[in-house]
Amino acid sequence: MSAASPVLSDRAATAQIVPIVFFTFICYLIIGLPLPVLPGFVQTQLGLGSILAGAAVSVQYAATLFSRAQAGRFSDTLGPKRTVAIGLAACCGSGVLLALAIACQRWPGVSLAVLVASRFALGFGESCVGTGAILWGIGRVGAVHNARVISWNGIATYGALAIGAPVGAALDHAIGPWALGAATIALAAIGYVLARKLQGVPLVHGERMGYASVFVRVLPHGVGLALGTAGFGSIATFIALYYAARGWSHAALALTLFGSFFVGARLLFANAIRTYGGFRVALVSFAFECAGLLTLWLAPAPHAALLGAAVTGFGFALVFPSLGVEAVELVPPASRGAALAAYSVFFDLSLGIMGPLAGYVAGAFGYPSVFLVAAIAAAAAAALSLSLYLRHARGRRLAAAA
Repeated sequence: MSAASPVLSDRAATAQIVPIVFFTFICYLIIGLPLPVLPGFVQTQLGLGSILAGAAVSVQYAATLFSRAQAGRFSDTLGPKRTVAIGLAACCGSGVLLALAIACQRWPGVSLAVLVASRFALGFGESCVGTGAILWGIGRVGAVHNARVISWNGIATYGALAIGAPVGAALDHAIGPWALGAATIALAAIGYVLARKLQGVPLVHGERMGYASVFVRVLPHGVGLALGTAGFGSIATFIALYYAARGWSHAALALTLFGSFFVGARLLFANAIRTYGGFRVALVSFAFECAGLLTLWLAPAPHAALLGAAVTGFGFALVFPSLGVEAVELVPPASRGAALAAYSVFFDLSLGIMGPLAGYVAGAFGYPSVFLVAAIAAAAAAALSLSLYLRHARGRRLAAAA
């Protein structure tokens, strides 16, 4: 039986998937390490202010956004294994530049320029590892397990971010910020060596669509993803300020519950997409997400806000894989990398747009209104998913009749 056999059991498929999404875990562990440290480094140690502190961190997401298409082309033409290796090499280069930026802190302008280069390299590495790992996993277990691969990749992503941030803060406190560069280099090098040792999967030959054509095909699914991601972006960015404005404590517990229910839903409902179809799962997911965000908007006490965060995490868990599976099915197998990259762009766009938009809403109407806006976006995503489902069902009926 080949690695891509569609008759693999769920347990056997998971055993094939986990070693591959481990590279995603390493990449996002690297991303998480400097998050609690870099803003303070730029603002305090370099003395460059809060605006440049935020920009120095956010430039990574811009690099990820603009390199998605290239990562998709690499995955389709060079193969997922080589794409992951390229991404890990870029992460290693990012670590070298990070260590150099910290060493140059006597010259703030030079340090900031090198730091920005480090963030660009990390954003490119994130695109390559994230896209390549999913395609590598699908190549090992077959397209029937698409949703399982995407789900496990997401678990690796959010689990690594949750671990990386406190570990990075501890390293900075115990050793100094230069330790972040050293840890990044070590983790990326270990990942690169391990990736080279694992067996790759054959390139998929056949029709390849242009990226623009792929982007148009996945556009409706990407819009749904962007609308649903607004809930995640609002909680990640504004939950601490929301709690502070209400005079509540333990905002971090809301993030913990969001992440815990996110991971739990992905583990418990790994087969839901294969059983019921992506659009149906997306519709239910958006309904839960909308309910959670409305609970946050109306929360009269901290325990209600915690419930809202938990329900939102539960609902958001299957948004990316449910619509992603349907999006990938719209293109030939040889263009799956391009489809996955084009679809993922909408996640990046949503996070980039939600920050300033939610900031304006919070300033004009108060922090609770941020979650109302995100709830409206989730409701719109549910309506879009229903429309896509009805169109898909109508198309299947017409095909069957023909």
